[in-house]
Amino acid sequence: MGKELLFVINTLSRAGAETALLELLHIISGIKDSAGNNKYNIDIYVLMGQGELAGKLPKGVRLLNKKYSHFSVLSGKGRHYMYRHIASQALWHGAIFKNFFYIISNFTDMLKSRHIWPDKLLWRVLADGAEFTEKEYDLAVSYIEGGSAYYTAEHVKAKKKAVFIHTDYKKAGYTRKLDNRCYEKFDIIFPISDEVKEQFLKVYPEYRNKTKVFHNIINQKRLRKLAGKPGGFNDGFDGIRLLTVGRLTYHKAYPVAIEAMRLLKKDGYNVRWYVLGEGPERQALEQRISDAGLKGEFVLCGAVDNPYPYYRQAGLYIHATRFEGKSIAIQEAQTLGCAIVASDNGSNREQIEDGTDGILCSLDAVSVKNAVEWLLDNPAKRHEFGKRATEKKITYENEITMLLALVEE
Repeated sequence: MGKELLFVINTLSRAGAETALLELLHIISGIKDSAGNNKYNIDIYVLMGQGELAGKLPKGVRLLNKKYSHFSVLSGKGRHYMYRHIASQALWHGAIFKNFFYIISNFTDMLKSRHIWPDKLLWRVLADGAEFTEKEYDLAVSYIEGGSAYYTAEHVKAKKKAVFIHTDYKKAGYTRKLDNRCYEKFDIIFPISDEVKEQFLKVYPEYRNKTKVFHNIINQKRLRKLAGKPGGFNDGFDGIRLLTVGRLTYHKAYPVAIEAMRLLKKDGYNVRWYVLGEGPERQALEQRISDAGLKGEFVLCGAVDNPYPYYRQAGLYIHATRFEGKSIAIQEAQTLGCAIVASDNGSNREQIEDGTDGILCSLDAVSVKNAVEWLLDNPAKRHEFGKRATEKKITYENEITMLLALVEE
C-alpha cells in the first residue's frame, strides 16, 4: 500500500505557485515501488474550491472538493462564484462568528498601518469554514501560505506536516497575530528561495532549524516543446516586442511599466509591450494606458493557455515588480532564451546575474526605460544574455528527496 499524501492550496488558478505544484504532483505521482505500483496516493484539497488548472492534475491525483468551479477567480463568472463561496464558507461551522474578534483586532492593526489586506483577514475564516476529512495522512502539505497553512495546521490529521512559503512574508501583509501560532504545528517549512527564507525568519526567527529552501520545480524540456507549438503573437507588428507575464495586481507594479513605455515611445523606439495575465487591476490599468496615449501600444492580452510561444517570439522580457517570492515567469523566460530586465529586489537578484544574463535596475520608470533602451541599442548583448540564460539548468532531485524523506523516515 502506498503512503497517503495530501496537498492543500488556496486556488488552482493560473499562477506561479499553482504551476509549480502541478509539476511537483506530476513527479511524485509517477514514482513507483519495486512491484511497479504507485508509491504514493495523492489527494488535493483546494480551499477556495476553484481554478481552471484542476483539469491539468495528473492522472490518479484525487480532488477532494465536493463542489468545485473550473472558472478562474479572475474571470467575471469566477469572481461571482468566489463571492458566493466565501459567503457560504464563512457561515459554515460558524466560522465568521468564531473569528469575529480575530477579524476586528487584525483589522484595527491594519488601519493603524494604513494598509488593508481583505484576503489576509478572511483566510482563517475560510479555513475554519472549509470541508473537513477524518482521514489521517502520512504527510499533509500546505503548498502556500495563508488559508492553506491555517487549514492544514488546524484541521488536517497527519503524521507529518509541511508548509511552503512563496512570498516576501512581511511585504505581503502577513503577521504573527494573523497566523495565530499555526507554524509551530508544522514539522518543516519550505520557503522557495533564500530571500523568501530570510524574510520569513525575520518574522519567525525561532523556526530557523526547521526552515529549508525548496526551489520551484519547472520542466524545462516540456516548456521548450510547448514553445514550439502554434500560437503567440498574431498582430503583424514589425518592431521589437516587449513581454511581461504576471497577474494584474499591485505588487507587479504595472504603472511603472506603463510610464516606462511612454518614455520609450517618446524617445522614438519602435516597440510594443504585451502583458499576459489577468487580475483585479485591469480596469485601473486600462485607464492609465489610455491616459498615457498608449492604446494598442501597451497591450493587456489576458491569460492564455500556452504562454510559451510568446516568450520565444519576444525581443525582450521585462519583470519590474515590487517584490517576489521566486518568479517562475523569470525561470520560463530564461529557459526559452529571453534577455531580461528586472527590478533589483532580493529574489530577482537570486535568479539574474546583472550584466551576464540580464539587467537589474531600480523600480522606477526612468531606470526601467534606460535598461530597456540599452538592450534595444545592443542586439548582440540581447543575444548573448538570452544564450546564457538558456544554459541555466534547473534541477530538483534534492528538493523531492527532502520532501519525501518526511514519510520515509
